[in-house]
Amino acid sequence: MKYDPIDNTLFKTNRKNFMAQMKPESLAVFNSNDVFKTGADSTMPFKQHRDIFYLSGADQEDTILVLFPDCPDPAHREVLFVTETNDHIAVWEGEKLTKEKATEISGIETVYWLKEFDKKFFEMMTQASTIYFNTNEHYRQAVEMQTREDRFILKTKAQYPAHNYAKSAPIMQRLRAVKHPIELELMQRACDITNAGFRRVMDFVKPGVMEYEIEAEYLHEFIKSRSDGFAYTPIIASGNNANVLHYIENNQECKAGDLILMDVGATYANYSADMTRTIPVSGKFTKRQKEVYNAVNKVKNEATEMLVPGTLWKEYHVEVGNIMTRELLQLGLLDKADVQNENKDWPAYKKYFMHGTSHHIGLDTHDYGLLWEPMQANNVFTVEPGIYIPEEGFGIRLEDDVVIQEKGSPKNLMGNIPIEADEIEDLMNQ
Repeated sequence: MKYDPIDNTLFKTNRKNFMAQMKPESLAVFNSNDVFKTGADSTMPFKQHRDIFYLSGADQEDTILVLFPDCPDPAHREVLFVTETNDHIAVWEGEKLTKEKATEISGIETVYWLKEFDKKFFEMMTQASTIYFNTNEHYRQAVEMQTREDRFILKTKAQYPAHNYAKSAPIMQRLRAVKHPIELELMQRACDITNAGFRRVMDFVKPGVMEYEIEAEYLHEFIKSRSDGFAYTPIIASGNNANVLHYIENNQECKAGDLILMDVGATYANYSADMTRTIPVSGKFTKRQKEVYNAVNKVKNEATEMLVPGTLWKEYHVEVGNIMTRELLQLGLLDKADVQNENKDWPAYKKYFMHGTSHHIGLDTHDYGLLWEPMQANNVFTVEPGIYIPEEGFGIRLEDDVVIQEKGSPKNLMGNIPIEADEIEDLMNQ
């Protein structure tokens, strides 16, 4: 991996917290992701399943973690299974994890080769009454293919029909939503790398550059900084392209007088940054562009201040909508009649700001978190209001990643990334 070694205290703590919430005489199994084929003998770059990484730090395919806190054999209370490496694999693919390295990374003392899984798992299942399956229950999940986890569940239910079944997801949702200090350091690193990419791009942008050239500048800086690249497919949207919320073609010329909306973030050690900045191609905002820009920034700042322990996500979004309505009235995009006659299920402001303001972020860009429970300290949220005006040929979104604090204002992990309109102009015209 490109990233620096992670203190395995993080993974030890995460396992301890998970096992503390398991039922008596139960075990939990976590599988790595599949390696996805693209055709012939080619594969997509491997991306580890976030849950097994969160609990073990193992960042390698064909890995299985078993947690069994009540196991009669102390050696089997935490077990990691990894692919056996050999000289042939070392030559063609590079060395895989040895047992010793797997222990060093994870803090798990018992490591077996994957070929031993069925035998060891049978032994453990005879001593357990309940098995936790790691189903995907994220509120945005839309998985259409059978995963390695799905195949494992089907096989296990067929082989062990008399066991009780439980879900890991509710436990993982709560645990992963509250970040450990080491996680916050890793997320700060991802944000700092994103900052370096943004500053590089501000020096690069001028009329005539292509959106994909800007994407390449970000990627250069990210990889140079020990990132694996983008945390998600980047949006580099100039002019009216910014009014397509998930514009990812990034194939148009950036023209003088236009704005460029850039929704990008680096990943570091599997942790995501999620930043949006909107800058002028020519290095200078028009009067109207700056008015709208400052309105979006004002909404972002006021929304950020509301992210404190006890806030309910649904009520927060209603209040952000009220703030946005105020700004749209001042910009002349809405009038009082629009607001008085609005559909309460689709308020007037939605014409210009049609998406949500915040989501959890962490190992996944849209990370785990229970939206119906009050916010708490060390939750990390994006804050990303926008105003989109197709009839005026531009859209503006601004986005930071912030950590809820026990008291006071959230900590902005992107506080060093330029955002004020005047600062943007100054930096672009140095």
